[in-house]
Amino acid sequence: MKPTRLLDRSVTPEGAPLTLHEHDGDFSIRVDGVELMSTRQHHSEERMAELACGDLRDRPAATVLIGGLGLGFTLRETLKHLAADATVVVAELVPAVIAWNRNPAYGLAADVIDDPRVEIVTGDVADLLEASRGRFDRIMLDVDNGASGLTAAANDGLYSPQGLGAARAALRPRGRLAVWSAGADPRFVARMEEAGFDVEVVKARTHPTSGSWNSIFLGTRA
Repeated sequence: MKPTRLLDRSVTPEGAPLTLHEHDGDFSIRVDGVELMSTRQHHSEERMAELACGDLRDRPAATVLIGGLGLGFTLRETLKHLAADATVVVAELVPAVIAWNRNPAYGLAADVIDDPRVEIVTGDVADLLEASRGRFDRIMLDVDNGASGLTAAANDGLYSPQGLGAARAALRPRGRLAVWSAGADPRFVARMEEAGFDVEVVKARTHPTSGSWNSIFLGTRA
């Protein structure tokens, strides 16, 4: 059996260990030993991008915000649905995650990060939302394990009534917010509706034909 290799380590904003691992050609990021994401299982992230941006290909100068770079799968899928004049802003809180993706030795997302449509912002996506009234056609949030903070407790604010209000304000009319979650969360659906979104919940597997079911919350600005 091939061993799992620790490639690099960092910390979350609250000081928890954040580590990058490789096993038999697959990569994973763990928070305090708990796997947060993996190159083995990413179908639901791609599905979120497809659901959020699948109708944007013919829209001139579409502007999209992705909260959380992860291992680049959401970004990669998003770019497939956008024209050459689109802009994709990716906000990533942890600089090490950006560095791991840029490292050509790992073969993660260096190619899509270098796409001329992409702008990488190192910082809190909540701050970007507050400063971006009416800027985005689509917003996708995949900054943690769902509508509560695992990587950083401060992420809870994104999913609060205030955070959802900021996301709604940052959208253009009939804009769409997509939120990835490891599981179902009826209370979060209610919060989205109270914040002024028409909500649809779509389930997607972590792998196209197997694996656990994740939830994608789609909110259209009402």
